[in-house]
Amino acid sequence: MSRFYFGDSNSSAGSDDDDDTLPFPAPLQRSDFLTPDFSPSNYLSSLRNRHQTLEDLRSELRSRSQLLSKELLDLVNSNYQDFLGLGRSLRSGDERVEEVRVGLLAFRKEVESVRAKVVEREECMKKLVDERVAIRKQIAVGRALVDYEARLALLEGQLMVETAGNSAMTNGYDDFSDSDEDSDDEEGSYLVSVSKLRRHVQKYLLIQEISKGIGEDHPFITSQAPRMTKVRNTLLLDLSTALQQAKSAGVSGAARVMKVMKVYADMDEAAEAVKVLKSLKST
Repeated sequence: MSRFYFGDSNSSAGSDDDDDTLPFPAPLQRSDFLTPDFSPSNYLSSLRNRHQTLEDLRSELRSRSQLLSKELLDLVNSNYQDFLGLGRSLRSGDERVEEVRVGLLAFRKEVESVRAKVVEREECMKKLVDERVAIRKQIAVGRALVDYEARLALLEGQLMVETAGNSAMTNGYDDFSDSDEDSDDEEGSYLVSVSKLRRHVQKYLLIQEISKGIGEDHPFITSQAPRMTKVRNTLLLDLSTALQQAKSAGVSGAARVMKVMKVYADMDEAAEAVKVLKSLKST
């Protein structure tokens, strides 16, 4: 077999040698085996263009393996003392590992302690926030109760209902002035003013809304039920009187009858209006 390295394609094409033997390929490069992503299968597949038999390739790889083994043995022999020192340092490393482990355990205990304090402080803050929210709700309920009492006492005074609540402070709550009259009511010929009744009913309904916001089962709201009943009965009595006056006026009082019926509807007492009308027809 001729022993020359296979060069470029031009030199091989220009050769007139008709010998059937293959040219000897260049030795395998050592750097090819040192790549970080070295893969034996990929490397062998890249050698498909080498003019070399499989047996020659195996022989060359065995030689390369033997050479590397010899180099490794020489490296160990030349650094034998260093290897012994490394073994002794590894034997004393257990103590250092134990020191690190103890330090880590102490650090873990400290972290757990800090975590427990944080959780405790978080629970304490949550309780304080919940307490603050509860106090704000109680303050809001207290203000609503004061508003309820003051408006109810004011309405009782305007309706001249005699109850113990008339002594309550009502300053600032007369938001519907009784001095204002509707110009088209012709109140001069009637004893009861429809516009005044409408304002009284609006105040009554507002007091009911306040009681619903507080809670109709609240002890204070429950205790004021008799006063609200008296106010309701007084309003119904005044509405009945106004309706009777409007009906007695005949055709001229028809518009006034509709206004009174509207006040009944606003008060959600349409059934009472029907009773009054039936009683008027029967008389």
